[in-house]
Amino acid sequence: MAFLYLSFLVVGILSGPVLVDAQLHDEATLLAIKKELGGVPGWGDNSTDYCNWEGIHCGFNHSFVERLDLSRRMLRGNVTLISNLQALKHLDLSYNNFNGPIPSAFGNLSQLQYLDLSLNKFEGSIPLELAGLRNLRSLNLSNNLLVGEIPQEFKVLENLQEIQISSNRLSGSIPHWVGHLTNLRVFTAYENQLGGEIPDNLGSISELKLLNLHSNRLDGPIPKSIFGMGKLEVLVLTQNGLTGDLPEAIGKCIGLSSIRIGNNKLVGVIPRTIGNVSSLTYFEADNNNLSGEIVSEFAQCTNLTLLNLAYNGFTGIIPPEIGQLTNLQELILSGNSLFGNIPTSILGCKNLNKLDLSNNRFNGTIPNDICNMTRLQYLLLGQNSIQGEIPHEIGDCVKLLELQLCSNYITGSIPPEIGRIRNLQIALNLSFNHLHGQLPPELGKLDKLVSLDVSSNQISGDIPPEFKGMLSLIEVNFSNNLLAGPIPTFVPFQKSTNSSFQGNKGLCGEPLDFLCANSIGSDQANYHHRVSYRIILAVIGSGLAVFVSVIMVVLLFMMRERQEKASKSVDIVDEATDNQPTIIAANVFVENLRQAIDLDTVIKATSKDSNKINSGTFSTIYKAVMSSGLVLSVKRLKSMDRTIIHHQNKMIRELERLSKLNHDNLVRPIGFVIYEDVALLLHQYLPNGTLAELLHESSKQSEYQPDWPRRLSIAIGVAEGLAFLHHVAIIHLDISSANVLLDADFKPLLGEIEISKLLDPSKGTASISAVAGSFGYIPPEYAYTMQVTAPGNVYSYGVVLLEILTTRIPVDDDFGEGVDLVKWVHGAPVRGETPEQILDAKLSTVSFGWRREMLAALKVALLCTDSTPAKRPKMKKVVEMLQEIRQN
Repeated sequence: MAFLYLSFLVVGILSGPVLVDAQLHDEATLLAIKKELGGVPGWGDNSTDYCNWEGIHCGFNHSFVERLDLSRRMLRGNVTLISNLQALKHLDLSYNNFNGPIPSAFGNLSQLQYLDLSLNKFEGSIPLELAGLRNLRSLNLSNNLLVGEIPQEFKVLENLQEIQISSNRLSGSIPHWVGHLTNLRVFTAYENQLGGEIPDNLGSISELKLLNLHSNRLDGPIPKSIFGMGKLEVLVLTQNGLTGDLPEAIGKCIGLSSIRIGNNKLVGVIPRTIGNVSSLTYFEADNNNLSGEIVSEFAQCTNLTLLNLAYNGFTGIIPPEIGQLTNLQELILSGNSLFGNIPTSILGCKNLNKLDLSNNRFNGTIPNDICNMTRLQYLLLGQNSIQGEIPHEIGDCVKLLELQLCSNYITGSIPPEIGRIRNLQIALNLSFNHLHGQLPPELGKLDKLVSLDVSSNQISGDIPPEFKGMLSLIEVNFSNNLLAGPIPTFVPFQKSTNSSFQGNKGLCGEPLDFLCANSIGSDQANYHHRVSYRIILAVIGSGLAVFVSVIMVVLLFMMRERQEKASKSVDIVDEATDNQPTIIAANVFVENLRQAIDLDTVIKATSKDSNKINSGTFSTIYKAVMSSGLVLSVKRLKSMDRTIIHHQNKMIRELERLSKLNHDNLVRPIGFVIYEDVALLLHQYLPNGTLAELLHESSKQSEYQPDWPRRLSIAIGVAEGLAFLHHVAIIHLDISSANVLLDADFKPLLGEIEISKLLDPSKGTASISAVAGSFGYIPPEYAYTMQVTAPGNVYSYGVVLLEILTTRIPVDDDFGEGVDLVKWVHGAPVRGETPEQILDAKLSTVSFGWRREMLAALKVALLCTDSTPAKRPKMKKVVEMLQEIRQN
């Protein structure tokens, strides 16, 4: 026993100097890395141990650096020195500007288990020396500029669980050794130039969960082995040259949620075993050579939200059982040889928002009850053999964005009820049918419509002057009908080519080559005189409508305030009871934060008003301090009801997806807690508050220093975040300066992105009981459409930009009765004020350069807040305009 004690004593004495040497070595290395990278914020403070520097985690007894996370720092420089941190187990350099070759010296990090170099500009080939990382479990080299082949030398990395090498320029084939990895769970190599066949042993001995190889040059069959263990959850093989059929073994993978095999050369039939895949959510097999009938077994996949079989060789009818898919949102069957009636059973798909049956052989008539699918936004039935009349009930499809009925055998007249579909934006195409009668003046109410095509019918009469109400119109085609009379003077008409009006013997006036007779011109003058009275009445009516709309919005806002007060009183009662609620579901998406977050502490923090940071339209935000020292921002959702319990899995899937959104200007959820009928979302705590506080509180302080470049950077950052959301088809429900958060460097992060997915009733996860948006930011069209759209988002962003330029709040008594910030700015010329007088003088008078940039940004804000949605620019264009201002 004494000998054992003596041994420990000797080891302790000897290890002391070794430990000190290790600490000095790693600290010197870190300081050298900092210098090489041009500085790393939070590093090198003499008052702190380097193990406490941001992004660093040390091992036992604060000895060696085991974890280094420099992700999302916009760093550049040579990272080779990192290889001197010999005890490193976790290295994350993702989302930076590192370039040049990947250092071969990284292969000396023999303890490394996790290596993430994604989203940089590394180039050259993958270093063979990385084969020395025998303990590596996760390798992520995606989104770089790498070339060459996947090294054969990596076959010795037997512990690999995740390989991510997507979005590079890699060539060659997928090596056979990948199939020998017994622990492989994730393999993504999409968007490269890989060729050859998928190894026929891939997945045969590992519990492969995710395989994504889209956009390569792969050929050969889909190997049965990938379904062998039955654990596959996501399969994406689109845009390759794969041949053969879809293996029946796919039915083994009951947890498979996404199958995307479109744009290949696959043949054969869809196996009936597809019905066993109970978790299936997405099935895309478009643009292949598949044949046979659409199997009725799809109806067993009750979670299916998208079924895309477009442009194949399917025949037969649509199985009536498809109507049992109550969660189906998109049914795309275009470009096949399907026939028969449009089955009435399909009306059972109550959540359907896109029905595309175009370019088939369907006959029969359009079901009168087609609008029973109340969420329908896209109805595409063109290029079939549909007969009968357009049902008058079509006007009940109030959410339609696009209606395509071209190239059929439809008879009768155009129903005036189509004018009730005020959301119709993308296209109304009734061309190449047998329609007769006159054009309904009611179509002029479609003020959002961009494209109108009624060509090649037998329509008679004149073009109604009411069509001037189509303020967003860009493309028109009235050709090859029996129309007569003068073409109304309307910019979209005169800007069209004359071919858009040809084939109507009685039409005259621009853009046709022959003018109308004088008598017709006289009639036109009389007509315009009559129209002037109509315009006056229309203006008065519009004013009343706007007044009523504002009253509605104010009432809804007051109701929401009352609901918030009621819920607050309930919170006080809840706080009085010490019963800790039962957590139904919870998760922390960021692995290295799971130990640091205590969920009970999170719940308790939201029960105290002293922790409240902010309250928005859809949520209240609290500050929660963990015992570990970690500070969180906790969002308690409002407007939640019991449906959250029934749609819990959907909500969790949406949160997990949103947590993976890759953009620096978005606040992403890092976790959630669901208890009773309450949902809490966890985010990182951002110390500089909100943009609203910066503009309207900090700017009033005596120590305030004007900083237009900072404000412009914030404006660009918010625009970039919103443009990214639109790119991934997410519409924000509450854009305001209070929902723009600022990090330690005043980088803006747009918050509340989850709301569009969690509180949108069209997604089936909850209900909105309040106005969608904050008072002063709501676009004018929302008062009558009650729809949140991308152009509406642009308007709300425009209000934020006006706040940045003027330092004024959106709703202020100083503007006058019934006037908000937008109306005040747009009304400046009427008041005789110059643009310079609108801007915040504390900023615009600092320098000529600042004033010039602010005036240019004001033009962008005016475009964004145009009263006509179609005239507002897209967010991508807004970003380009603002970036150009900064560059010039």
